[in-house]
Amino acid sequence: MTKACLVPSFATLLQDFFVERLMQQRAVSPETISSYRDSFRLFLQFASDRLGRCPTDLKMSDMDAPLILAFLRHLEVERRNSTRTRNVRLAALRSFLKYAAHRDVASLAVIQRALSVPMKRCDKPMVGFLSREEIQQLLTAPDPDTWSGQRDRVLLATMYNTGARVSEMLALRISDVVLGTSPFVHIVGKGRKERTVPLWRSTARLIKGWLPQIQDASSQRLFPNRSGNAMTRSNVADRMRIAVTRAKDQCPQLAKRRVSPHLVRHATAMHLLQSGVDLSVIALWLGHESPSTTHCYMEADLTMKQRALSRIQPPEVKNRRYRPPDRILQFLESL
Repeated sequence: MTKACLVPSFATLLQDFFVERLMQQRAVSPETISSYRDSFRLFLQFASDRLGRCPTDLKMSDMDAPLILAFLRHLEVERRNSTRTRNVRLAALRSFLKYAAHRDVASLAVIQRALSVPMKRCDKPMVGFLSREEIQQLLTAPDPDTWSGQRDRVLLATMYNTGARVSEMLALRISDVVLGTSPFVHIVGKGRKERTVPLWRSTARLIKGWLPQIQDASSQRLFPNRSGNAMTRSNVADRMRIAVTRAKDQCPQLAKRRVSPHLVRHATAMHLLQSGVDLSVIALWLGHESPSTTHCYMEADLTMKQRALSRIQPPEVKNRRYRPPDRILQFLESL
């Protein structure tokens, strides 16, 4: 057996990367698999067109820095992808290259040069969120006299209460909800990280009233579609558009907003922050791996910045000693 026979092909490496590394070793979420899959579909089609070979016949030596840079330019110029999307695609390629470096030592030089392709800096957009009035109108918009409307009311209320991602909401099962003295919901988030989020009594009552309406409880889905199967992201987006259409009569400003499940999640975080909840608690509530991820909500809240500004004076104004707004705090300040 020759040495060349021991070197896995590009196609074998890519299959092993998905099955062994991502699914078995790292046990990544289905969403991550889908994202990586889509990235490689685009890359393989581009490489095949550029090199004139079918994807199965590609070699690791083909996956060099010039090809990757050309692919990234293709994404931004021809497909009009954002910088963030470009970086997501590159992250998938880099993850595969790092895996391949341990399996195909002969291609190590090519892989190292390919790994040197940098991520692109991009502007961080200001976090948008819905006001309390907008949220209230959205939550009460679905028609409670229809089966779909009842489900949508519970779905939106639970989404706002928990701040859950849409994928987390769609994965919820009936057994994940505990409606006792202190109701809560058990959520499995990104990276299979689990968290428990408390429920308001009003949310718990809505869920309790909804459970008998689930037509096919055997699926155990908390939010099924008419067929008893799990709703999809597009289902939720469609139902949310219907709710916005119904709500805009009472809240016209909603018509100017691009309302999405993630905007509701932002609203949860901002309203917790405005209520004085610590950032570290909000990070746990939302399932953020690091509180630094949650810091963007602090940046977005102009009201909190204005309150902070009111405690200092412009340079031309004579400084005054800060006086705590509470009597007991004033006492402590005097010690």
